[in-house]
Amino acid sequence: MAQMKSSQGRGLDIFSRRPVIPVLTLDDAKQAVALSRALAAGGLDVLEVTLRTSNALEAISAIAQELPEIVVGAGTVLDAMQMQQAERAGAKFLVSPGHSDRLLAAADDCALPWLLGAATASEILVLRERGHSILKFFPAEPMGGAATLKALQPVYPDVAFCPTGGIDAMRAKDYLQLANVIAVGGSWVAASSLLAKGDFAAITRLATEASRLERQYSTAV
Repeated sequence: MAQMKSSQGRGLDIFSRRPVIPVLTLDDAKQAVALSRALAAGGLDVLEVTLRTSNALEAISAIAQELPEIVVGAGTVLDAMQMQQAERAGAKFLVSPGHSDRLLAAADDCALPWLLGAATASEILVLRERGHSILKFFPAEPMGGAATLKALQPVYPDVAFCPTGGIDAMRAKDYLQLANVIAVGGSWVAASSLLAKGDFAAITRLATEASRLERQYSTAV
């Protein structure tokens, strides 16, 4: 395998910090800080804000500036321009649903830890050869879920995964019992229905439950 990227070492510290990484899609950047506080109060202080809305970068910036103790990252990064925008906004890590030659080139030039997406054994091999040892497995449930990752573990014992896509509180437990799952990404801890009502107390309760999930991660990456 290619020598591990230096940013991967920092990524290990970030992605192994909590068992669940909330995946946030924010239409209203004004809610970003209050939501982040509610999640952190429940023990989840590593957050991914997806770049799927026009206010995402503003939300990342607000969290980074007002809550520096929280590790906020940018998700759904699809190209080098978004990478640069996310860095300027204050993102501490990046997440992509997949990868391409251009995205891999951007990742080579990026100092931030980056979870590049893979969904097949061949895609994992490509990223592994480029020195990436912590990957996003997406879309997790449609691609076979925990059973697929369990089958991949003996083939790639030096690769860890953060599965995302279709995962809820119950499914998260199955993933976290796998030795090659470093954390799971999910939106259930910040459900849109709760956010619409401003029910941050309920969000903190969900975050508390998620932060206490046990994991069996033991992959040497």
